[in-house]
Amino acid sequence: MTKSELIEAVSQRSKITKSRAEMVVNCVFDAMTAALERGEGIEIRGYGSFTVRHYKEYDGRNPRTGKAVSVPEKRLPFFKVGKELKALVNGGTANGEGSSGDDD
Repeated sequence: MTKSELIEAVSQRSKITKSRAEMVVNCVFDAMTAALERGEGIEIRGYGSFTVRHYKEYDGRNPRTGKAVSVPEKRLPFFKVGKELKALVNGGTANGEGSSGDDD
């Protein structure tokens, strides 16, 4: 699903105009992005959680040349799926039916 498809779905489900749905979708994404920029986590029950993972600098290799390169430290967003969403995607129901039983 693309962002424009998401806007269309929000518009149809909530019976609001596409421009208003676009504003809502952009507002949600902007708020999530701002929270991650501040290093805060986002938890959406039944869906999953977004966190920021910190990676230390390390020495890597350029795959094309084989030359050693220094990779600076960085922060990257990470998503961990929630149990309910995982079960739904795997063909079960939100109560865990059809789930394999593992947490990862």
